Amino acid sequence: MTQGFSARIARFTREYRWPVIIGWLLALAVSLAGAVAIGGQLSAGGWYSPGSQSERAVHELAASNMAGRGHSTVTLVIRDQRHTAAEPQFGQRARDTAAAVTADPGLHVRSSYGWTTLGERSRDAFLGRDGRTTITALALDLEDGVARRDLAPMNDRIAARFAAQDLDVSLVGIAPMWSAINMITRHDLVNAELITFPLVALILLLLYRSVAAAVVSLLVGASAIPLTLGALYLVAQQIELSIFVQNTASLLGLGIAVDYSLFIVTRFREELHHGHSVPDAVQRSLRYAGHTVFFSGITVIASVATLFIVELNVLRSMALGMVTVVAFAILTTTIVLPAVLQVLGHRINTWSLPLRRPRSGTGRWYRFAMSVMRRPVTLGLIGVAFLAVLAAPASALRIFVPDARIIAEPAPVRVGFEHIRQQFGTGTTSPVQVVVRTADLTDPAAAERLIAVHDALDRLPQRSQTQSVLNVLRQVSPEQPFALLRPGTFERLPDDVRQTVAHYLSTDRRITVIELIPRGPASDVETTELVDAARRVIAEQHADAAVGGESAEGLDANAVIRDAFPAIVGLMLAVVFLLLLLTFRSLLLPLKAVAMNLLSVGATYGIMVAVFQDGIGADLLGLHRIGYLQNFVPVLLLATLFSLSTDYEVFLLSRVRENYLRSGDNRSAVAEAVESTAPLISGAAILMVAVFGAFAFTGMVPIEQLGFGMAVAILLDATVVRLLIVPATMRLMGRWNWWFPGRAPAPAPTEPKSLISR
Repeated sequence: MTQGFSARIARFTREYRWPVIIGWLLALAVSLAGAVAIGGQLSAGGWYSPGSQSERAVHELAASNMAGRGHSTVTLVIRDQRHTAAEPQFGQRARDTAAAVTADPGLHVRSSYGWTTLGERSRDAFLGRDGRTTITALALDLEDGVARRDLAPMNDRIAARFAAQDLDVSLVGIAPMWSAINMITRHDLVNAELITFPLVALILLLLYRSVAAAVVSLLVGASAIPLTLGALYLVAQQIELSIFVQNTASLLGLGIAVDYSLFIVTRFREELHHGHSVPDAVQRSLRYAGHTVFFSGITVIASVATLFIVELNVLRSMALGMVTVVAFAILTTTIVLPAVLQVLGHRINTWSLPLRRPRSGTGRWYRFAMSVMRRPVTLGLIGVAFLAVLAAPASALRIFVPDARIIAEPAPVRVGFEHIRQQFGTGTTSPVQVVVRTADLTDPAAAERLIAVHDALDRLPQRSQTQSVLNVLRQVSPEQPFALLRPGTFERLPDDVRQTVAHYLSTDRRITVIELIPRGPASDVETTELVDAARRVIAEQHADAAVGGESAEGLDANAVIRDAFPAIVGLMLAVVFLLLLLTFRSLLLPLKAVAMNLLSVGATYGIMVAVFQDGIGADLLGLHRIGYLQNFVPVLLLATLFSLSTDYEVFLLSRVRENYLRSGDNRSAVAEAVESTAPLISGAAILMVAVFGAFAFTGMVPIEQLGFGMAVAILLDATVVRLLIVPATMRLMGRWNWWFPGRAPAPAPTEPKSLISR
């Protein structure tokens, strides 16, 4: 932000301070309505990779009109606590329950297949080992995104309806699981905000020692969140947005917006303390702290925008939420906040406690920085080595999507999941589905090709069993199973056989599904190996087929993120380098910043692997150990941490640059900058750690991992990097800190001009 530009904004916010404030309040009031209503407009889908096998498989199954398979397919689990299958009451209660559930108008059940639809001779496979648990597949005419959003409250209602009859009734599947995750996440988001706002207010009060300053920072900064959600409500009318957009906008918005307001208000109070008038204090705050806010915000936006290259709607939605909230944070901090400060003036110090302000060169931070710069090689290497050791576990990082095990037991979907796991085997909850398109299977040649594919899949060692139409038909006609499908013959088959055929084969006899049941849940290594093996089989057999299911969906999403990861890293490195180059007109400082960012992110990854994969300290902290990281968390962390680390880098180095241009002494410039910025950087870091930490204990794994990772990264960056490695490297580089090709740095004896104008 140039001197002229900051002066124009200061003049504008002085002349039009009341219109700016009133306009802000009106926009906030309008946005609140959209922020409240946005939940009903968001989708819980967006996890399918466009053009992937898992996406093709789910679309073909939805269009096949197979019995018990629809746009969304769920498993109805019924466990009778009073009776067993040996008692006559059991069957009637199960059928009545299934009839009531399928008649629920909110579910839009199209067809069903399982224990409650089959006869006595065929339904044993759908009865649990305890003789009390039955499963039935239901085809729902609900779009995937709608089902993943709305099924959880329906599940709660269904479970409560039958609990008084001693029946455990629930819907289990990918859509009910994600719906429960989303509902719990929304609830936890509210709890996190209820904890965070008072905590942030208390921290701001301790930092400012002024009630007025704390209230202004919190209200103006936090207003970026409802403004963002209100704007996204309008966007959601036109395009599909993931429900996770709320979490990421709130998570990043509260931390970064209040952080930015802290920079401006602190500088404003400092300028007032030095005797400047209110208009001059606002102008100087915008010139220096506003410079930091503006370029930090632009860096965050540019870094996060690189996530748009990932072809997953859920990740693009989160990126859009983060970009929007940072844009509003810049707007409110550089326009609205200065207008408020013009009105308040010296009243910003209302209800203040006395502040002790050590003279430059005498404070503990100054002495600390000088002690670091007396031993720059030793202490710098210690800092780098410490981060490198923390980063070591990152080499074993594994990503996947969560399963129902992350949901607490009282939730119906988790109860049903556990019943299936215990009574039918864990793999039954996440079959690998091979959807094969053929010519009409009454054609012998088409039948032979399908048999070859089926038998090759049936030989895969990772599967525990294979379920298909071929298995059923072979029981009737082992030699010519598909001859039974011919007109005139098929109609004479028993009703149970025809039902089973309809569950695995489309009515036009051209699409069939072969289900491979793994031994473990979708995230297990052996299950993912089964998906890969199945895909190799269909490639070797030259089959027109797609491998889908929960595990395949996760692998395809992982592949999209993995393929885009190098491009994202490259773009982020370029963004940070170019913006710092533009800001400081130095070649080496941006290179050092990029290296420090990579080291800091690596250390964060290493800690997360140790906690969430290896379980080190997870129980002590009350966090989930699930053996992997949520697939979008590492790439989302990369984008946010690169930009937030640059935030502190710009703020610290701006002060170093100011001091160096005034004195020409590199060591004192660094020490004085640390002395003047360390309290603020520490305070800002405490704010962000408090905000992100509150989200880390929401109880839902994706947001838990994201909040924990961001809190850890900010803590490392504000301590080890800013207070140890940066002073050490600045001391070692000396005047080369400011070297730029074709220009040697020279200290200026006069008041420094705008940093960006140089």
